[in-house]
Amino acid sequence: MKVLVTGSSGDIGKAIVKRFVASGHQVVGMDKQGSPFTLDGYTHITADLTASLPDMDGLEVIVACHGVQLPDEETIEVNLSSTIDLLEKYALQPAIKAVVTIASASGRNGAEFPRYAASKGGLIAYTKNLALRLASFGATANSISPGGVLTRSNAAVVDDPKLYREVLDESLLGKWCDPDEIAEWVYFVAVVNKSMTGEDLLIDNGEMLKSNFVWPR
Repeated sequence: MKVLVTGSSGDIGKAIVKRFVASGHQVVGMDKQGSPFTLDGYTHITADLTASLPDMDGLEVIVACHGVQLPDEETIEVNLSSTIDLLEKYALQPAIKAVVTIASASGRNGAEFPRYAASKGGLIAYTKNLALRLASFGATANSISPGGVLTRSNAAVVDDPKLYREVLDESLLGKWCDPDEIAEWVYFVAVVNKSMTGEDLLIDNGEMLKSNFVWPR
């Protein structure tokens, strides 16, 4: 299949690209940064996704993985507005089979920077809206909401032993995901899955579920 992965130079994006290429798909990566690797079956487009997008046809799978983790107004433009523009341009056509957006656990619980949480919550809602419209093509649209992931963007926490211990203690399983695991979920949702659409999958090691029940013992 012909697959577009945005944010393909980031840690999660790279893992997603490698997963699809390993299964024989033709992957186009799109990122503001240059190509992170040379792979047979991979083509890289260096582009600012908040600007004009190149014409592209025949896309069967789109994974919108680009985004920033910042407290300022740019976050809404990059994480939400540019994703909507991208998918409105590329997804609504007969060849499409699946769309997967990378949201965040923050889009559910409101944690992190206000605009970041709002951008990811909006992305979850938009993906449901897209699912309604892609149904006429027999295609699915789902979002994946990771909790903590071991990426360079989280280095400020991961590289600080005290902070890292604190965030691990917030999860039931006492760990964070690595990018390869998120890539496996994306592949399953986009390729293996044929019937789930309009859903958001929370991959957070039980962080959302954790609750400390306080009661006299």
